[in-house]
Amino acid sequence: MSEHNTWFGDSTLEERFPAWTRGNAADVFPEPISPLGQSLVIRQGMCPGLRDAYISYGAMDYDEFVEPYRPDLFKVFGGYPYNPLTMTRVLGWRMPGASPEMIDKAFFDDRDEVPPYEHQPWHDSPKHEARLGASMAWVMSTDSIPELDADKALAQSLRDQRPNLAGLTDAALIARARAMMPYVQQTFENAMRVSSLSALGTGAIAAVCEGLGDPTLAIRLLAGIDVDSAAPSHAMWQLGRSAHESPAVSAEFEAGLDGLLDRLRASADASAVAFVADFDRFLVDHGFRAQNEYDLRSESWEVSPHIALAAINLMRKSDESKSPAVRHEASVAECDRVLAEVRSKIAGDPETAGMFEAGLQSAHVFLAGRERAKTNCVRVINEARVALREFGRRLVERGVIERVDQIFMLTDAELDQIRFEPDSFKDVIAQRWAQYQTLFDYEPVFVVNGRVPSLSEMTRRSDKHTTQAVAGTVLKGAAGSGGVATGRARVVLDAADPQGLEPGDVLIAPQTDPSWVPLFVPAAAVVINVGAQGSHAMIVSRELGIPCVASIADATEIIPDGAMITVDGTAGTVTIH
Repeated sequence: MSEHNTWFGDSTLEERFPAWTRGNAADVFPEPISPLGQSLVIRQGMCPGLRDAYISYGAMDYDEFVEPYRPDLFKVFGGYPYNPLTMTRVLGWRMPGASPEMIDKAFFDDRDEVPPYEHQPWHDSPKHEARLGASMAWVMSTDSIPELDADKALAQSLRDQRPNLAGLTDAALIARARAMMPYVQQTFENAMRVSSLSALGTGAIAAVCEGLGDPTLAIRLLAGIDVDSAAPSHAMWQLGRSAHESPAVSAEFEAGLDGLLDRLRASADASAVAFVADFDRFLVDHGFRAQNEYDLRSESWEVSPHIALAAINLMRKSDESKSPAVRHEASVAECDRVLAEVRSKIAGDPETAGMFEAGLQSAHVFLAGRERAKTNCVRVINEARVALREFGRRLVERGVIERVDQIFMLTDAELDQIRFEPDSFKDVIAQRWAQYQTLFDYEPVFVVNGRVPSLSEMTRRSDKHTTQAVAGTVLKGAAGSGGVATGRARVVLDAADPQGLEPGDVLIAPQTDPSWVPLFVPAAAVVINVGAQGSHAMIVSRELGIPCVASIADATEIIPDGAMITVDGTAGTVTIH
């Protein structure tokens, strides 16, 4: 690496915020962040957006942040982004009726290495407690979040008004990418505001259900919530049905995914022409989704359509019982049944009934809002991504870089210089690219507390040896989405390459951002390495009516690929048969 055994983009620590965690960060930042993604999107969009969210709902003041104008609120260690553990615990300390421990449980994986909360005098603030109390009252009473609808319209307009990128100058491409950052800040502020407050409603439901003696009721009551991140799956299902019904299109899928879209575009068959037109519309509407989609380097479906086509192929081979609409209806019906049961049990207790109804409305509004808010933000990020990729394509043509995504090895400050002195960056980019690839072999420490770890302190995945579970083993994780399903385990490490996954299998995945959602549709159940309560995998699994167990550490290594397993999403267990 370097003589200091660190990545050049790694952050420094400040005394005010000593503790940082991969909890909930591993779900949305599963890979090392690119230098351009870090310096442009994280530092200029997401960090000020998180600052503004904390201020807007009353958790902190502007001058409580370190370097408030451009705060570093998502630290990077070993190339991997971390969430601000200390800062979120301050929120828990100041929030009426909450605690740092409750915040940990709501948002971060439960790990032994997480240090206990350390109170500091500056954490005490009656002023912020009052402001947070007002925000909590709003969360438990509002039936809508209109700011998210406005952000959705804004993000869509940026896509609709996208200029012909191939016709822009280099300077204009860079300017367009940078022009997206204020919109990232705006949409991410709302995403963090909604996300930080989303646990209030679910917490109220959980308290009522626990009081009734059956905590599992809470999971079933959160099923069937319509979320934006599931919308691509519904559209893909229709494309899969079209492909299934067309002999010509099915024949091209059977011939292999390599070159599939080119073959379909060249076909004169009417059904193939219609399929291509529908798929192109799909890419306009949903092509911004990607694995690791907060990072500019990641390939969105628009950039690499074969990723979406692989998921559509799975749906093409699925029967109607796997339809997202069918599963959603069944999930809603189960939710309605449980809802009637709970209401009947608390009918004689007006206070409990009132808290339950308020919590139910809040949970539905804010869990759906959380998914919409993230969708809005990543749609904006994709506009910056495609502009920079066009600039990268030109640098490849000019012989400056070998592949388009190497442009993301630059920092924002270097974009202007490479326009005028491209040759001076050839060696720098090549060296960074080589170093960057080595970061993928490191498993970042889960918590950083007061001291920046060196790369030598992190585990190399290539040196890691995990013993696989044997028949009869019962693995315990976090109950994510209710129901029980038995099927063949299929370990998939890359959503873009789901080879081996067949309809009815149980998807075993390292983490799941929205790009993974289409793989949920044909699956019997989902098991995830990471994910706290309210994580993306849980929310979408409930919407689609699929059993889900999250936070089984190293599930992708412990569960044998091909083993028959039973997933109990209500109990949070996985049994190896």
